[in-house]
Amino acid sequence: MRGLRAAAGRHPRPQVRLWQDLGGVRRQARELLDKVDQGVPVPTRSAKLSEWLPYWLENVIKPRRKLSTYDKYEAHVRLYLVPLLGAKRLESLGVADVRRFLVRLENEATAATAKEAHRVLRSALSSACREELITRNVAKLVEPPRIKERELSPWTLDETLDFLAAARKDPLYAAFVLAIAMGLRRGEIVGLRWSDIDLGNRVLYVRQQTQRRRGVLYDDDPKSRRRRAVPLPALCIAPLRWHRMRQAATRTKAGEKWQDSDYVFATRTGRPVEPRNLYRSFTRVAQSAGLRVIRLHDARHGTATLLTAAGVAPRVVMEILGHSQISITMDVYTHVVQDTQREAMSHMDRLLRKRRPGRE
Repeated sequence: MRGLRAAAGRHPRPQVRLWQDLGGVRRQARELLDKVDQGVPVPTRSAKLSEWLPYWLENVIKPRRKLSTYDKYEAHVRLYLVPLLGAKRLESLGVADVRRFLVRLENEATAATAKEAHRVLRSALSSACREELITRNVAKLVEPPRIKERELSPWTLDETLDFLAAARKDPLYAAFVLAIAMGLRRGEIVGLRWSDIDLGNRVLYVRQQTQRRRGVLYDDDPKSRRRRAVPLPALCIAPLRWHRMRQAATRTKAGEKWQDSDYVFATRTGRPVEPRNLYRSFTRVAQSAGLRVIRLHDARHGTATLLTAAGVAPRVVMEILGHSQISITMDVYTHVVQDTQREAMSHMDRLLRKRRPGRE
C-alpha cells in the first residue's frame, strides 16, 4: 500500500493531468481571443512553406525587387526550399529543421548555395512575421554556412598597362578604359548612354545597367539601386571622344538600319552590345597580349586596389565603385589597407625612435 501511495505521489492522477491540460488550452484560448479583440489576425492553420514561398515571391519580391533578384530567389525556392522544406507548416518549422536543411544542402551542393538559400528563407520568414502568420523567424537563430572567400588576383600595374596598350585598336577600347580606370561593372558599361556622359565637365553618371534575362536584353537600375555621378579621369576623355567619332561613321554607313538608342557601346546597327560579348573581347585582348586571363570584374577590383594604394579614403572608393556598404569595400581590399597601415605605423616608429637634441 505504501508503495502504491508513493507511486501515486510521484505521478499525478489522470484527473489532475486532464485539468492541467484543460488549463493550458484555456490559457491559449484566452491569448487568441485577446489577439482577436486587438484586431490581430489569427489563422486557424498556417500555410505550408510550399504554399507561402510562391505567394511571397509573386506578391512581395516581384513588385519590389530587381528582376535579377527575383530570378535568383525563385531558383532557390524551386530547386531547394520547396523540395526539402515545402511540406513543413510555417508555425511548425523549427531551428533543427533549418539546420538539417542547410547541412544537407551544403553536402549535396555547395556551402555558397546553402548560404544563399538560408538568406532567401530568412527573408521569406521575415515577411511571414510582418504579416503576423508566425511570431518568430527561426532562420535567424541558425548561423549560415561559412564559405571560403575567393582570393582576389587583379592585374598588377604593369599588366594593366600592357593590356591597355594591346587594346588600343579594339572597337571596345573605351569600354576597357572605363572598366579599369573607373571600376564600372559590365552591365553599367553596356547600359551607358551618351546622355550619361558630360565630357565638358568630365563627369559620368551611372543611371542604369543592361542585363540579359531569359533571352531578352533589358535596362535596370544599378546594383543596390545606387545611381552615382563619378568624375571622369583625364585618360578616359580621349578614348571616349575617339569612340564617338567612330560611332558616327558607323551610323552613317548603316543608314536606315541604324537604331538610334543613344548607347555608347553599340553594334553596327545601334543595338546595345551583348554583355557576354564585352567579356569575350576583354579575354581575347588579354590572351593576345600574353597576359593571364582574369574576369572583367577583377578589373574593377584592380581599380579599388590602385585607389586604396594611392591613399584614397575607403569611403571615397566606396562611392566611386557604388558599393552599398563600406564593409564591402573594406572586406574586399583588406590586404591593401593592411599595407597602408603598415606604412603608417613605420612612420610612427621612426618618429618615436628619433631622439631630441641634447638628450641621450
